[in-house]
Amino acid sequence: IQTQSKVITYEGCLSQMYFFILFAGLDIFLLTVMAYDRFVAICHPLHYLVIMNPRVCGLLVLVPWIMSILNSLLESIMVLCLSFCTVLEIPHFFCELNQMIQLACSDTFLSNMVMYFAAVLLGGVPFAGILYSYSKIVSSIRGISSAQGKYKAFSTCASHLSVVSLFFCTSLGVYLSSAAPQSSHSTAVASVMYTVVTPMLNPLIY
Repeated sequence: IQTQSKVITYEGCLSQMYFFILFAGLDIFLLTVMAYDRFVAICHPLHYLVIMNPRVCGLLVLVPWIMSILNSLLESIMVLCLSFCTVLEIPHFFCELNQMIQLACSDTFLSNMVMYFAAVLLGGVPFAGILYSYSKIVSSIRGISSAQGKYKAFSTCASHLSVVSLFFCTSLGVYLSSAAPQSSHSTAVASVMYTVVTPMLNPLIY
């Protein structure tokens, strides 16, 4: 951005894509972990310190890191196996997996299958976990007698819910939508939402 250069090397593009997939996956898992944390805090407040002990908290950080690294490696290796033309113009502001697969000159069937499978598995399963956590939270909030108590419980979840909605709607929309050249601008705009806006909102959640 500072040098106004729009050129990136093949190695640089692969590196950028690897770290993007790594941190995007990590963001999904951490949003899920935060939903579980709120579920325990609201539904089992008296057992919170027992359930969320240091060992469990360590595992809730370590497992997302391991899964994100493995997924990022797999996706990057799949792109590494593809062949590209000499000069490419990427209709995006960074090297995104979806765009790179579209620009490949070789057969992309396997790469597409891996990408969609990873999107469903690493996006759908955490999203289902978040929905389950919030279904239990809503049930607990409905059982609170005082209006002040209900408001306090809901306010602790409002910021997290808004970021989850923003992140999942835009990211899954980009990866699960049918790829079309004319939609590249809207894809880039949607990508800005979960690559730039969502991380900026993290301080509000914390």
